Amino acid sequence: MVTLAVIGAGSRGTAYARHAVATGRARVVAVADPLAGRRGRFPGAEQYADWRELAALPRRADAVIVATQDRDHVEPAVRFAELGYDILLEKPMAVSEDDCRAVVAAAERSEAVFAVCHVLRYTPYTRALKALVDSGRIGEIVSIQHLEPVGWWHQAHSYVRGNWRRTDESTFMLLAKSCHDLDWLVHLTGRQVTRVSSFGGLHHFRPEHRPAGAAERCLDCTVEPECPYSAKRIYLPLAGRAEWPLSVLTDDVSEAGVLEALRTGPYGRCVYACDNDVVDHQVVNMEFEGGSTASFTMTAFTPALHRQTRIFGTRGSIEGDGDRLTVFDFVTGRSETVETRPSGDPTARGGHGGGDEALVEAFLTAVATRDRGPILSSPAESLHSHLIAWAAERSRQQGETVTVEGALR
Repeated sequence: MVTLAVIGAGSRGTAYARHAVATGRARVVAVADPLAGRRGRFPGAEQYADWRELAALPRRADAVIVATQDRDHVEPAVRFAELGYDILLEKPMAVSEDDCRAVVAAAERSEAVFAVCHVLRYTPYTRALKALVDSGRIGEIVSIQHLEPVGWWHQAHSYVRGNWRRTDESTFMLLAKSCHDLDWLVHLTGRQVTRVSSFGGLHHFRPEHRPAGAAERCLDCTVEPECPYSAKRIYLPLAGRAEWPLSVLTDDVSEAGVLEALRTGPYGRCVYACDNDVVDHQVVNMEFEGGSTASFTMTAFTPALHRQTRIFGTRGSIEGDGDRLTVFDFVTGRSETVETRPSGDPTARGGHGGGDEALVEAFLTAVATRDRGPILSSPAESLHSHLIAWAAERSRQQGETVTVEGALR
């Protein structure tokens, strides 16, 4: 039985911990969160308002789940590594390159089992795709097209109204949301990225696009019925369900509780009257060692779907939509469809297509056996995917092709 401490019992920390407990192989013995209601999500666990209180005590658990806000990752991650805890760290590792390096250095010094939550690596879909690529079915990968369809309401929820709307309070969009995808492309190809270029910006969620007559809040707005980003339409149908995204708004998920949250909290604001500054669309072009390339598009203006990918090899190609893979063979001229049957939808509510559960199970196995084999990314690999994000953001801002620091040549 693996014992766990939860540092940050919000949406992600709670989800990972509950997956762990559901396996029957772990129990939560301590939780640290400023909010009493969140601490109470784990009955019987020791409760701390500040993680530093826990860190000041003799070791209480085998491992910690660090799922605080992005800017608050580095300090607990480094300290608990120093104390000898194994660590499951929500992505991104940190919001500066120096802090990411500090986390990696601490993990490597401690020899802890250390996993960043790159959940896309762990889905049944990714495992099937990786096996196809590694088997040589399509020869050598030459180029990739990859799309992250964030979803119109998810963008509004997390990146216009929510915790990740501002670079200075969290981090830039590519690191906050799409380090998943940059890491996934490195994992899929088995190659490091050497150079990137990037374009994008905040196109739509701006004051000048506010409809005539729109109010500050959706509950007071006469044009709300025609607005795609209506908070009433997004949240009220979920009333009564204590799960993401509603759980982020309020602990009282009754209709009355949701209405009160929309009336007084940030999630009821007009999307054209928020203080957001992160991009709502971005493209990243990548060159890998050896010369293969990938183009990645992140956009808000889609349904909330699984990622979609086209992989072009020297002997064939693969198209995937998160549910199934279609493999075309240049020699036979035939196509084969591989069903991967994800266990949930691509959102946090759906467990990221089975990735959340599989990541947690891999982590628990590694902690219990002291075998790091089930962990699919090393600290150094996680650092590389983060450095790609910073290089791409510099390219977007400066209009230049940027070399990825530390990439193999």
